[in-house]
Amino acid sequence: MSIFSKRRRSSLLAEFASPEELARALEALRTAGYGELETYTPFDMPRTTPALGLRRPLLPWLVALAGLAGGITTYWIQWFANSWSYPLNVGGRPLHPVPAFIPATFEGTVLTAALVAFFGLFVSLRLPALWHPVFEIDGFERATVDRFWIEVGGVQSELDARQMRHIANEAGALRIVPLAMEDR
Repeated sequence: MSIFSKRRRSSLLAEFASPEELARALEALRTAGYGELETYTPFDMPRTTPALGLRRPLLPWLVALAGLAGGITTYWIQWFANSWSYPLNVGGRPLHPVPAFIPATFEGTVLTAALVAFFGLFVSLRLPALWHPVFEIDGFERATVDRFWIEVGGVQSELDARQMRHIANEAGALRIVPLAMEDR
């Protein structure tokens, strides 16, 4: 298959009225072996994190490393400019005045870490999401108010779809909607 060809993936979305039903269905789906699970909820539900199989994000480590790199780079630029590239010995001032470099080094550290945090958050959340196929489902906008949705991706066969429907209905699904997406 060419990297430029489109591939169709199918998913099923189940709508629930309460967070307890969603958590029960999520646990049952995870136990049944479904791996591509996504939830859409009006508020954060930390107890669903283990059932989704999410791991801790790398973003805090990237921000810390970027801040460290930014601080080192800022300090190096000041040292290079004052001590090596254009040394001026005016009034007995040392060529390497460490206390004078601290404020700019701090600012370089904070600036670099803040930029990586800002853009890293957008990348990790896949934002901006101007359009997604789930936005076309009637009533999906209630996911921001009072409804709870689970998307089960990678449904390969009709048997998978029937098993997923059975699990979701037992957990109290209000409805189940098929969704076909195209990957590029």
